[in-house]
Amino acid sequence: MIEMRHLRYAVAIADEGHVTRAAEKLGIQQPPLSQQIRSLEAMVGTPLFHRLPRGVVLTDAGEVFMARARQILSDLSDAVEETQRAARGETGALSIGFTSSAAFHPLVSSAVRGLRFSLPELSLRLEEGATDELTADLLAGRVDVAFLRGVTVEAAKLSVEHVHQEDMLLAMPDDHALADPQQDGALLELKDLAGETFIFYRRQSGQGLYDRIIAACQTAGFSPKVGQDAPKLASTLSLVAAGLGVSIIPESMARLETSGIAYRRFSETSGLSAPLYLAWRPEPARAAVTNLIQEVKIRAKQLETASGR
Repeated sequence: MIEMRHLRYAVAIADEGHVTRAAEKLGIQQPPLSQQIRSLEAMVGTPLFHRLPRGVVLTDAGEVFMARARQILSDLSDAVEETQRAARGETGALSIGFTSSAAFHPLVSSAVRGLRFSLPELSLRLEEGATDELTADLLAGRVDVAFLRGVTVEAAKLSVEHVHQEDMLLAMPDDHALADPQQDGALLELKDLAGETFIFYRRQSGQGLYDRIIAACQTAGFSPKVGQDAPKLASTLSLVAAGLGVSIIPESMARLETSGIAYRRFSETSGLSAPLYLAWRPEPARAAVTNLIQEVKIRAKQLETASGR
């Protein structure tokens, strides 16, 4: 049976035009190399080389065989390289899920952008969904990794890491009494909003943040009066700008250029903060997922350094 070593030996002799020099290049003795070439010619059924007093040249049949041998060796080398790149997570596809509020977090965009820059041949597919939807997609294998704002009971089956924490802000119409420029920079107490009409996103769209806000309001001594609910977290800002109420959003969402809205910070006693989690299936994590995890950790550290935390 013709083996890859036979092809490498034949190509080396064709390149050198001399059996002894080819043997030196291959790091083997000349007699065994000559024997291997004779065995190859016997399996092919025709001589591949003309033996000359001072070297060898290819026969017509050898020219044809050598062209195919070179292609086979090149294909094998390419196959090994592509396989190794796939094993390192440099090629293939990666599906990244994110909740609607996480989409605006600078850590998410910078990590995805960094991964795309460092691994341009890795195809990235982005999927937006609610926390419970993304958790189900992760468990079912429809999504490889996801940025979440909260952790459900089902997420206990996943690997989940807390990657960042950001403040939450009060978003209100810019003509609201609390938007008085003279109060700019003053911290709000959550209890001062007891009489306000709130605009919330539907719980199924952002369960983690929704539950945090409700719990914080109850701790402050009141249950928020909800005047409107929106299908997505970003939609709440449009309703706030229309003057239909106030809302509480992660600070990163204030980056959206929405006219007619003013923002205020809460005091630390409000207990309002928005965590960001990264979740993935634990068994064993694909190399592409590991690459994203490392990218997120690097970006998270840079973000913390920049914010002075």
